Amino acid sequence: MKGGKKETDSVRRGVGRVLRKLLSGRVERNYSWRIQLNMKYIFLLLVTFKIIKRKFTQLQEAMGFQTSHSTKRISQPIFKAKEDSIDTHENSLIRRTTLNLTDHTQINAKFILSGYDSWVVRHPSALSTFDRLMKAATGKRIVVFLDYDGTLSPIVNDPDRAFMSDEMRAAVYEVATNFPTAIISGRSRDKVRNFVKLNNLYYAGSHGMDIMAPSKPVRSSDGKHFDIACNTKGTEVPFQPAKKFLPAIREILRILKNEVKDIQGAMIEDNGFCVSVHFRQVQEKDYDVLEEKVKCVLENNPQFCMTEGKKVMEIRPSIKWNKGNAVEYFLDTLGLSTSNDILPVYIGDDRPDEDAFKVIQSREQGYPIIVSSIPRETNALYSLRDPSEVLIFLSRLAKWKKTSF
Repeated sequence: MKGGKKETDSVRRGVGRVLRKLLSGRVERNYSWRIQLNMKYIFLLLVTFKIIKRKFTQLQEAMGFQTSHSTKRISQPIFKAKEDSIDTHENSLIRRTTLNLTDHTQINAKFILSGYDSWVVRHPSALSTFDRLMKAATGKRIVVFLDYDGTLSPIVNDPDRAFMSDEMRAAVYEVATNFPTAIISGRSRDKVRNFVKLNNLYYAGSHGMDIMAPSKPVRSSDGKHFDIACNTKGTEVPFQPAKKFLPAIREILRILKNEVKDIQGAMIEDNGFCVSVHFRQVQEKDYDVLEEKVKCVLENNPQFCMTEGKKVMEIRPSIKWNKGNAVEYFLDTLGLSTSNDILPVYIGDDRPDEDAFKVIQSREQGYPIIVSSIPRETNALYSLRDPSEVLIFLSRLAKWKKTSF
């Protein structure tokens, strides 16, 4: 009996080993088959994406958009021959790959186009359309308005180190030499001027609540007069519609610094007529606490409001004055607000710049340009990806002025 039991156990163990081997081989073969199938899917998607991307480029060209910053042009016959060759090869690849996929497999190619690509169709690149924009600008007087952070300089963790490059400074200088130019920033006017280091343009800080511009009586957007006094030279005057709020702003600044001192990464910036609370380096778990502290300060100061930008909360006076009003102010003081041949160009990247975009759109003339590498809701008509494209645009604008007359 004992011998029979041992033989039975031996057979059972042998059968178990065989079954495990068979199952292991089946799993491995199944896993290998799935990998091969997934690779075929990926290959098909890549080829399809390449074709759609080229067709999209052709559509842009047909609509009058340029697809390259280069000024070189390829003759049509050469491009056509190359295109036919690629189509034949890629179509063949797709047919061969499709035959190896299961019958129920269907690919929806709509998602191949990224959100940014479809967004650029509605907000064309100011570089790709540059020649067309300048053709429409012929005979008009261009006025240039620029944001600073995220437009002339990259967004950085430390706001005190948002330096612009020497190349950007040279481009802004050339533009300001050829066109009336103003920088409208959320920073304090003195701070942004120290960053830019140029004297041939105008500056507006605190989202337009602290302006240095030519002397001339102006009205606000709601029709009220603001008193402005000439400086000693009589050429430029400070315009500060929120000047009466300065004592309260100083007190808010003091309270906020004390309230958030224990929140790691939080930074309080004095921007003259507004206070900026930077939270780019604040841990996510601490953000709600920081926001609550800012809101508590606002509750005790109902004459102020809070707006948000890129990783920043800003407390500023609740008056009808913003970057859009600043654009109108500059046009008025420069004697250009009623001219029909004025073409304002505004380049900015953040929510406060939307007010300026609205003003330019309402004039039905001018180019509001947003700086963004991601799709977003905007009142801008055109786009640039980042400060490096802003640099190219400004350089080309200055060059166009020199060569067009």
